[in-house]
Amino acid sequence: MQAIALPAWLHRLRPGGDVTLALGVGLLLAVLVVPLPTLLLDAGLALSITLAVLVLMVALFLRTPLDFTAFPQLLLLTTLLRLALNVATTRTILTHGHEGPEAAGQVVAAFGGFLMGGDVMVGMIVFAILLVVNFMVVTKGSGRIAEVAARFSLDAMPGKQMAIDADLSAGIIDEAEARRRRGELEQESAFHGAMDGAAKFVRGDAIAGLIVTVVNLLGGLAIGVLRHGLGVGEAATTFAMLTVGDGLVSQIPALLISVAAGIVVTKGSGKERADEMMGRQLGQGWKPMGLAAGIAGVLALMPGMPLLPFLALAAGGGALAWQRRGAERAAAEAPPPPPPAPAEPPVAESLRLDLLRLELGYGLLSLAAGEAPRLTEQIKGLRRSMAAEMGFVLPSVRIQDNLELPPDEYVLRVKEIEAARGRLRPPLHLAIDPSGGVPAMAGERTTEPTFGLPALWIEEALRDEALARGCTVVDCAGVLATHLTETVRDHMPELLSFAETQKLLDELPKEHQKLVADVIPGQVGLGGLQRVLQALLAERVSIRDLPTILEGVQEAVAGGTRGLAGILGIVRGRLARQLSDAARGPGGYVPLIALSADWELAFAESLAGPPEDRQLAMAPSRLQEFMQRVREVFDAATAAGEAPVLVCSGGIRAHVRAILERFRPATTVLSQAEIHPRARIRTVGTL
Repeated sequence: MQAIALPAWLHRLRPGGDVTLALGVGLLLAVLVVPLPTLLLDAGLALSITLAVLVLMVALFLRTPLDFTAFPQLLLLTTLLRLALNVATTRTILTHGHEGPEAAGQVVAAFGGFLMGGDVMVGMIVFAILLVVNFMVVTKGSGRIAEVAARFSLDAMPGKQMAIDADLSAGIIDEAEARRRRGELEQESAFHGAMDGAAKFVRGDAIAGLIVTVVNLLGGLAIGVLRHGLGVGEAATTFAMLTVGDGLVSQIPALLISVAAGIVVTKGSGKERADEMMGRQLGQGWKPMGLAAGIAGVLALMPGMPLLPFLALAAGGGALAWQRRGAERAAAEAPPPPPPAPAEPPVAESLRLDLLRLELGYGLLSLAAGEAPRLTEQIKGLRRSMAAEMGFVLPSVRIQDNLELPPDEYVLRVKEIEAARGRLRPPLHLAIDPSGGVPAMAGERTTEPTFGLPALWIEEALRDEALARGCTVVDCAGVLATHLTETVRDHMPELLSFAETQKLLDELPKEHQKLVADVIPGQVGLGGLQRVLQALLAERVSIRDLPTILEGVQEAVAGGTRGLAGILGIVRGRLARQLSDAARGPGGYVPLIALSADWELAFAESLAGPPEDRQLAMAPSRLQEFMQRVREVFDAATAAGEAPVLVCSGGIRAHVRAILERFRPATTVLSQAEIHPRARIRTVGTL
């Protein structure tokens, strides 16, 4: 048999549908002005009670407050439902109350007759007690807790957001997890703010219940006596029973909802249900349970106290305490589990290289340990300064002892190959004379390990004297950190791996990701970009302005340039302002030594090979003459207090730099196109 297709709008009338919710709110508003027959009134009161019980049960079993984010809206709707039913029952009591106890429906009659025991005064006292408990205890406490929770949630939001950002920056979480946590944080703040306001609904509902009860009682008494001719006693009995019954019908669901609100706002940050949390924490030790059972037993033996209830509680509490004590003793006496067998490290672990490793003799271990490990702090500062200055994120430095080294010696290894070595004398300090001589002081003569300058190991007590003589005084940790810095600068191209290059691109801001997508891999591969960055780092050019470098690569490839030298030349031209600023001396200008036309021609004529990969083929005697001339000119400029750069044409710049790198690696070589037009320059010599 073929099923009958229902209209789409009919499916939306299911419980929880948007149309159902809209119709329900509309009916609530209609009840405020439209009289209801007693049958519908009984159904509405039954719905109010059942809905209050349902909300209370959901509140009891929720694990976190955010599992019940609809509670503030439910609070408003249930309050509106009770007020609408209050208005409807008030209208019915005042118009038909003289007809008998069931004039306002069977639910009101049942509460008025059964729960009050037929005694109006008892009902009024019970109603007053429920009203005080709801208004003064539960509602007021829940409102205060909601207010404090909302305030604390708002105050803690910046710190929680900073913690999320810090975890994201450190790589502990990914972007999706960060978005989820931020969304959960926003929901938590909005929920506590909504609960702060929704608590006022319950408080207002309690006040409205009191006012409605007084109005029903006085109005019913007046209508019964003046309009229907009832006696004062009969009118008071009839209308009081209906009024108090109506008050109890509204106050019991209100009390349940208030208790649910209190449970929700007092739920902590744990992930357990209320029954799990209370059961675990109340029964976590046998001593509290045993003391409670003992006190109950003492109360059972006191004269005038009922024996059976206290004795039953003492027996039950004692049994639970004994059981808990036995479980704790068994757990304490149980042998500890055997330690897991050490797993043999996989063979692949032996293939992993330490990019940077610092090996210390046992006499230098105090520099990296103890209460004030200055060396580790300086390495952290080195990583930050290197990232800010060169745009290069230094890999982690592994520090370990090496018993094969002399006690006062250290070794710096790059990819596990020795790159530098030195000796330290803690707790002595190293005094260096900037003029290049040996300080005229008492101490142990040595050679500064980083730059090979003559120096002196001095005692801490002579530090002030050395400073007064104009010397630079550095402790052992500072000497080692300086040596590590220069070693890293010399080996930055090796340390910039393929993976690190990809990481630099991934960490670019969102607005530059379109540029990355256009260049990589469509115009140049990631390996090609890595070689460009390595070539820049080899000459200690900062790669922090990575977007400009990518634009230079894009321009070079679009112009038909494919060789590394050609791409590098265009990229360096894009970085002209940065290069000029780095070469600027203390006088505010760039000191230049210009390559003469004769040497320009000599280099140009010595180039051989295809345009993409031209090689220098100059006679050794001619090269020796060039190097000798470079030493003379640069030494003269240095003696005059200048730190000049060598300027030549772009076609031979890379080859001139390759020669100078052998004997003057710190000398900067620029082409004319790499000097910014607005840079101040001064020619201090000609080569």
